[in-house]
Amino acid sequence: MSDPHQQADPLPETFSGDSFADKAKRALHASRPKFFPASIAPIAFGTAWGVYVSGGIDWLVFALALLATVCVHAASNVLNDVGDDAIGTDPQNVDRIYPYTGGSRFIQTGILSSSQMARLGISQIAIAAIAGMILIYLKGPMVLYFGLAGVALAVFYSLGPAKLSSLGIGELAIVFGFGVIPICGAAWLQGAALDMTLVLISLPIGIWVSTILLINEVPDITADAAAGKRTLPVRFGRVATSGIYLSMHLVAAAVTGWLAFRGVLPLAAPVVPVLLLALTFKASKAIQAGVEDRPAMTKAIESTLAIQTIGSLWLVGCALYLHWWGAT
Repeated sequence: MSDPHQQADPLPETFSGDSFADKAKRALHASRPKFFPASIAPIAFGTAWGVYVSGGIDWLVFALALLATVCVHAASNVLNDVGDDAIGTDPQNVDRIYPYTGGSRFIQTGILSSSQMARLGISQIAIAAIAGMILIYLKGPMVLYFGLAGVALAVFYSLGPAKLSSLGIGELAIVFGFGVIPICGAAWLQGAALDMTLVLISLPIGIWVSTILLINEVPDITADAAAGKRTLPVRFGRVATSGIYLSMHLVAAAVTGWLAFRGVLPLAAPVVPVLLLALTFKASKAIQAGVEDRPAMTKAIESTLAIQTIGSLWLVGCALYLHWWGAT
C-alpha cells in the first residue's frame, strides 16, 4: 500500500478560479499558514513582556507589529519556495512529508509560477513595510533597524549570493529572526528596555522555532544534498541531528529554569518546558529513523510544532502573570 504522506501535493483544482477570494486563498496557502504560530508567538510574548514592564498596552502598535511580522514570515516562506525551486531541491524532493516539508508545492504543481510566487513574496514584504512605516511614525527610527534585520533574514535565508540555509547557518538565523529580533522589538514597542535580560528571555521561543526548521529538514536531506543546500542534517546526518535537536530543547528548558531561578520569570516557568521534553525525546528518536518510518517522522514534526505553540503560550502566560500579580 502507498503511504498517504509520501509525495502528496496540493490539488490544482482546489486552488483554481479568478475571483478575489480564489486569489486570496492561493496567496494564503502558498504562504504555508500552518507555520504562522512561529511568528505570532514571538510578538505575543514580546508584547506581554512589554506590558509587564510598562504596565500598559498600545493595541494599535501591537496590531501593526503582528501584521508586519506575519507578512515577513509569509514572504520568507514564499521566497524560500522560489529559491528552492531555482536550485532544484523542491522539484526532486520525493521524500517530502506534505504539508510540512518540501515547500508549498505550488510551483511544482503549476498552481503559481515561480515569478508569481516571487511577486507574492515582494507584495508581502511591501505590506510589512507599510505597517513598519506607520510604526516608525508612531515610535521613531529604531523600528527601521528591527524591520531591516527581519526582512534581511527573510530574503537572504534562501536567496541572494549568500543563502543562509545553504551555508548551514539557517537554523541559527531562525533563532534571531523568530526569537531575538521580534521579541525584543515587540517588547521595546510596548516600553521595555533593550537589555541582556530581554535577549535571554527571547532565546527559548527562538530555539523552539529553530527546531521546527531543523526537524523539517530531515526528510529533505537527499534532495537538499543533491542541490548543494548544506543544512545541518545534510552536513552531519540523522544521528547527529537528533542530538542537536534534543540539545536545543534542553537549552531552551535550561534557560527558562535559569531565568526563574534568578527571579526574572515566575518559579513555575520551567514546568511546562520540562514536561514538553517528553515529546522531545520521542521526536529525537524519530529523527534517527527519518523517512524510513514516515508515520513516526510525521508525528515528530507535529509534536515539534506543538512544543513551540504550547511552550510559547505558557511563557506569554508567565509574563501576564507578572503583570497582573507582580511576583515570582
